[in-house]
This record gives sequence, structure tokens and C-alpha cells, in this order.
Amino acid sequence: MPHDDHGHHHHDHDHGHGHSHGHGHSHAPVDFGRAFAIGAALNITFVVVEAVAGIMTGSLALLADAGHNLSDVLGLLMAWGAVAMAKQLPTARRSYGLRKGTILASLANAGLLLVAVGAIVWEAVRRFGSPEPVAPGPVIIVAAIGVVINTATALMFMRGHGDLNVRGAFLHMAADAAVSLGVVFAAIVVWMVPGWTWIDPAVSLVIAAVIVAGTWGLLRDSLDMALDAAPRGIDPDAVRAWLAARPGVTEVHDLHIWAMSTTETALTAHLIRPDNADSDNFLHETALALAERFKIGHPTLQLETGAGGHPCQLAPADVV
Repeated sequence: MPHDDHGHHHHDHDHGHGHSHGHGHSHAPVDFGRAFAIGAALNITFVVVEAVAGIMTGSLALLADAGHNLSDVLGLLMAWGAVAMAKQLPTARRSYGLRKGTILASLANAGLLLVAVGAIVWEAVRRFGSPEPVAPGPVIIVAAIGVVINTATALMFMRGHGDLNVRGAFLHMAADAAVSLGVVFAAIVVWMVPGWTWIDPAVSLVIAAVIVAGTWGLLRDSLDMALDAAPRGIDPDAVRAWLAARPGVTEVHDLHIWAMSTTETALTAHLIRPDNADSDNFLHETALALAERFKIGHPTLQLETGAGGHPCQLAPADVV
């Protein structure tokens, strides 16, 4: 079985009725299972420590941040679960396996982040109206620990930005680090200038705006993938033009490009090729090139001769 330099393998089949299919399968990216395990363990421990510290010091800020961190732990566990789902073998009913779970997890993580932002904004607005005293010392120590833990966890997911699911986990941890850093900064200011109780909610609003800016792209891309849009970074018009320029191809129709998961892309297309000689080699080379040029690892191509007019019912551009 031939392989390309990226680890893809391809199967070409001639079904004997004028249609041929080329299939490419791309393997999963680097496994982040260990990063998820370490990150979840560290953050669950920190949530417990932060909640206990909040109760002992009477700090509502620490308790609220513990609740926010707990939501991010749930996000981490959800992303980790999606990675495990993606490894499940296909079945007759679920022929793609459970790969789509990574897309649903990234979409849910984006939603969780925005809900967390809403909670931060709500609390900040409430505190503008009724400022509460803060015990700076314990708050600074606990929040500083949070900065270290969340930054370390985020760094473990830094190299996975090509995978939306991992990117969602990264943004959760980066957002937590930013919130904890903001808590440290606000507590230091209140410690140095006791009357400036407004700085705490003000910093919270700034952090919320930063999180929204970072989350918006994740939400947009996840929603696009969930609705089977072509992944960002792949230009459908460029793919169509390239297929149309393949040897012997006179027309391309019924072209679809969509995400099977946050790391795998599929394509189907009908190609009119009047002379179907050497179709197996044509399909094999086309599948290899689609993986190499466009990172499309799972193409299915149907070859048609176009004889007798245009018998394909899916040829019109307005037919899906």
C-alpha cells in the first residue's frame, strides 16, 4: 500500500460501472492525552485549594474564580473525551467513527468560555455598584499560584493550534491565567491604594474583553465545521480549479469539502473525463496530490465520461 511523506495511505477502486473512487485517510495528529491528564489533575487540585482559601479568608473573589476554574476543568475533560472518541473505530452505522466529537467539543468549549465571560461581566458590574473589601495578601498568593498552573497548562497545548479542539483547551487555560493575573494586579493596587476598590471590577471587564476577542475565532471556526463548511485555510475555488486542470478532466461538479474532525478533511467530487484510460493511476496520483497540496486526506472522486449529453443529476451548481 503506497504512502506519501505525510503518512497518508490511499486506496483506489474501479467498480466497473464507469465510476471510480479514490480514498485517502489522514492519521490523527500528536496525542495530547498526557497534557490533558496533567492539566486536569493540576486544575482540579487548584480549584479545591482556591475554594478552601476563599472560605477561610471570606473572599468572594476567590470563590468566584474557583467556580470559573471548575468550568474550565469541565471544558478540559470534555476536550479530552472528544480526543478519545475520535480514536474509536468506524461502525456500519457510524462510518466515520466519532471524529465529529472533536468539532462538537470545540464548539461547546467556545460556548462555555462566553458563558464564563458573561459571569465575569455580571460580577464586575455588580461590584461597581457595591464595592467589597478584599484581603490582598491571601488573594495575591492564591491567584499567583493560579497564574503559574494555568500558564503551564496552556503551554502544554501551545503547539496544538492546528486542532480546534486543542485550541479550545489552550484558550480556556490562557483565559484562566489572564483572570488570575488580573486578580493579582487588582489586589496589589488595592493593597497599595486602599480606596481604589473599583480597580478589581475594572480589570475584570478588561480581561473579559480579551477573552471574547480570543474566543470569537474559535466559535466561528467551530460553528463553520459543525455546519460542514470547508475548513479555513482551504480555498474551494482553488481546489476546483486544480481538479479541472488535471490531465483529461473537462469539468468538475458536485464538489464538497468538509471537516471530518478538527484535524481531518474530506472531499467528494464528480470529474468528467471522456478518456478514462489509466483511471487507477489518475485517482491515486490525484489523491496523493490533494493530501500534499491542500491537506485533504480523505478524497472520494467519481469519474464520468460525459457520454450521451450529461446524465449526472448532480451536475447543476444549485443541486446539492
